[in-house]
Amino acid sequence: MLHRTIHLFRKELRLHDNPVLLAALESSEALYPVYILDRAFLTSSMHIGALRWNFLLQSLEDLHKNLGQLGSCLLVIQGEYELVLRDHIRKWNITQVTLDAEMEPFYKEMEANIQRLGAELGFEVLSLVSHSLYNTQRILDVNGGSPPLTYKRFLHILSLLGDPEVPVRNLTAEDFQRCRAPDPGLAECYRVPLPVDLKISPESLSPWRGGETEGLQRLEQHLTDQGWVTSFTKPRTIPNSLLPSTTGLSPYFSMGCLSVRTFFYRLSNIYAQAKHHSLPPVSLQGQLLWREFFYTVASATPNFTQMAGNPICLQICWYKDAERLHKWKTAQTGFPWIDAIMTQLRQEGWIHHLARHAVACFLTRGDLWISWEEVFEELLLDADYSINAGNWMWLSASAFFHQYTRIFCPVRFGKRTDPQGDYIRKYLPILKNFPSKYIYEPWTASEEEQKQAGCIIGQDYPFPMVNHKEASEHNLQLMKQVREEQHKTVQLTRDDADDPMEIKVKRDHSEENISKGKVARTAE
Repeated sequence: MLHRTIHLFRKELRLHDNPVLLAALESSEALYPVYILDRAFLTSSMHIGALRWNFLLQSLEDLHKNLGQLGSCLLVIQGEYELVLRDHIRKWNITQVTLDAEMEPFYKEMEANIQRLGAELGFEVLSLVSHSLYNTQRILDVNGGSPPLTYKRFLHILSLLGDPEVPVRNLTAEDFQRCRAPDPGLAECYRVPLPVDLKISPESLSPWRGGETEGLQRLEQHLTDQGWVTSFTKPRTIPNSLLPSTTGLSPYFSMGCLSVRTFFYRLSNIYAQAKHHSLPPVSLQGQLLWREFFYTVASATPNFTQMAGNPICLQICWYKDAERLHKWKTAQTGFPWIDAIMTQLRQEGWIHHLARHAVACFLTRGDLWISWEEVFEELLLDADYSINAGNWMWLSASAFFHQYTRIFCPVRFGKRTDPQGDYIRKYLPILKNFPSKYIYEPWTASEEEQKQAGCIIGQDYPFPMVNHKEASEHNLQLMKQVREEQHKTVQLTRDDADDPMEIKVKRDHSEENISKGKVARTAE
């Protein structure tokens, strides 16, 4: 018997490589494509800010348009998940609910509640994995039930599993014609809301437009340059280029507008035709595997996004300093390179992965010794439960990363790749008239030179909030002590290849080591 199905979009806001939507179409006589816009859930569980709200609404509008081209539509129903489902399952005589399987605890809880509701109301539930390359449970099973806590161990497990499943075929109008589409009146009743409907500022728009159509276009643009694809090594990309020097696809992967399996196999095809190509961990495919690594560890680690109760994370007595944290968030640290990055983040919702390294190190172990928890989620378009927390633990040296003596200098790091300071001039226009020799350290300019630049330090732009050399040396000793006291926790995520003598104080207040590939990987 064919089902009457609600297909519930959650993160997979796309039509390509959508196995559970394909299964729904093949098993149904009527299909209702639904997105439940539960504002309380999105705000409390996912901490969505204004930029990401706009990106989400753009993605939903694009999905609605693409469904329309195949003879269907997207129904966006606002309200609390369970109440919406109860109401419409009865109203539409639903016998099946299909949805994408996710690994975050709040999505797992939602799916469990839907399963319970199905048992109560008499409908079947089908969920399939498509947001990651592998079903993380398979990786856990092969590793004896626990997550592999090092990238080396993780790659070994993948070698036993073999390649990920290939993407499913593209959907066609014929697939939708076999099912009865929702009444056209429903599409008008349950249209995609505008930002103004949700009291979201329409000015909070990123240059990155949401949606599957935009994501696929960006993907094709990158893959046309096969030389760039085969030679890509992430540490050699430029953090302060005015146009992204990486793919910029991360917001589309995060929202599910792009399939990681599609990207993985497109890359495999290009690599197969090349005589030489870069390899994991620094290749493009390596970045997808880092994403998978963090997804796997997060799926089986309690309290992964926080320090307390997280068994793999060092328990560090970070300073609680609301004033300093506010200065960092609002680009008032007095270090132009740091403040320019935070300005770009606030304006656009995206920053290069090395820029993320710089501001994250500055906040935590480098300069301010302030906790990483709940930072970035509200601002990043590509905010992701697993990757966000995994990289914060890495960059704060709370887990995964063990060469903690490498500290990014908030002056010299940016100067290396942008000596003229064009990036700073764009995002901190108050400093745009400073000569290049002062743009990273405007406080070193004379009073007369500051007047000529139209910016008095301490008045129009702040002095540095810390002495970087003193602060970083002090914090280095704190971190050394923490790691000695919590040696067992340190060992959990230490790779066999890590240097056991790392506690030799090899102070590095420059950015020299970023070219060695031993930096946190952020899928941006």
